[in-house]
Amino acid sequence: MFVKPWENLFPPFKIFGNLYFVGYESASVHIIDTGEGLIVLDTGYQHRLYVTIDNIYAVGLNPHDIKYIFLTHGHIDHFGAARALKELTGAKIVLGKADELYATGELDLSFAKELGLEFNETFEPDILINDGDCIRLGNTTVTAVATPGHTPGAMSYFFDVTDGTETYRAGLHGGMGINTLSKDFLNKYDLPFSLRDDFCKAMLRLNEERVDIFIGNHMQHNKTPQKYQELLNGNTKAFVNPDEWNPFNLWCIENLKNMIDKETLNEKGI
Repeated sequence: MFVKPWENLFPPFKIFGNLYFVGYESASVHIIDTGEGLIVLDTGYQHRLYVTIDNIYAVGLNPHDIKYIFLTHGHIDHFGAARALKELTGAKIVLGKADELYATGELDLSFAKELGLEFNETFEPDILINDGDCIRLGNTTVTAVATPGHTPGAMSYFFDVTDGTETYRAGLHGGMGINTLSKDFLNKYDLPFSLRDDFCKAMLRLNEERVDIFIGNHMQHNKTPQKYQELLNGNTKAFVNPDEWNPFNLWCIENLKNMIDKETLNEKGI
């Protein structure tokens, strides 16, 4: 369903130290101030870029300082504004190699049609990354971990955030949605059912990572609104919770299994 840009807004804010939330309810966008330039994590929809730009200014940062745009995966709600943001800032776009054709439009799998939109701002990524690749800017090194399933090239990103005194490890989940792993979706686009196995293996792999600050590519994944309220109530470490990451990954696996079980029952007419 199309959401008007001026609806479903959310206040931009500092999560901890040099990590900020500058997105909105329908798509999370995060930004890291590395001291030598900014890193944007996902861009949201193309028609809502002006909201993100305004949010970046609101937290005291300048969008023209953006050097890298890291994208978790090739869906319009996460990379829709990548081309426009690159043209505005000159930043380099970073995307998982297996999602390259999603970005260029050679594969029409941006999920735009499913959302009643059109992905008409295709682009060529500047840097195609693979599992384990690292990119450094200023005081921040971002490490990519392949998280195939939701899309073949979904990437999760890990990096340290600091307030100058304390440092925590942050993790951005690359894609936990099972909507693209349903039988109907896989058959519609002639995608391999092995993506389901890839998804489960990826979630287990993510559990090997230490994460103190869990950030999601949608607000509900990491309970952003609730934690934001805690920040307002004086809890400066509302997003610091090392016990949150692993249970979420295991829930993702269980969520997929439940969907497959329902599909099986429907096929049997039960």
